Amino acid sequence: MTGAPQIRAETRDDVAGIAAVASAAFGRPDEAELVAALRADPAAWLPQLSLVAADGDAVVGHVLLSRAVLDGPRGGPAAALAPVAVLPARQGRGIGTRLVRAVLAAAAEAGERLVVVVGHAAWYPRFGFTSARAQGVEAPFPVDDDVWLALDLQRDDPAAVPAPQGRVVYPPAFHRLP
Repeated sequence: MTGAPQIRAETRDDVAGIAAVASAAFGRPDEAELVAALRADPAAWLPQLSLVAADGDAVVGHVLLSRAVLDGPRGGPAAALAPVAVLPARQGRGIGTRLVRAVLAAAAEAGERLVVVVGHAAWYPRFGFTSARAQGVEAPFPVDDDVWLALDLQRDDPAAVPAPQGRVVYPPAFHRLP
């Protein structure tokens, strides 16, 4: 271990490390398979929004935003946050927090407007996520309000047009998850 890992964009050399981190973090291969399926889908894959935490050449964490769409009269593009993974031995050290902050900053810089996540109700609000339904964003499946969250990356810009609203349509790769 060389100290705090470097947060950077994924490279081709990171693919196996990302799969290993996702499988270890979730204790199953499903999230690693999700990342691989998203990577293979040009409509969903946002390469600049796939970030790793690297300790030297070793991937110790990964975060991904992929393209989703909101279907409705005020619909439009959105980014889906999933997965966030950190090697179990490295969890609890702020790596996941750094990854999420970095990917949200990169998304804002890339012009993304809305990010959705099904995630831990006590963890994601620290990044500004709030109830997705309260923002007019509906899930495509049954999910509790406290874990169905969204973040308007331009919420503090008084000149911004309203964020998209509607029902989220995830990329096909998400339909493979249990």
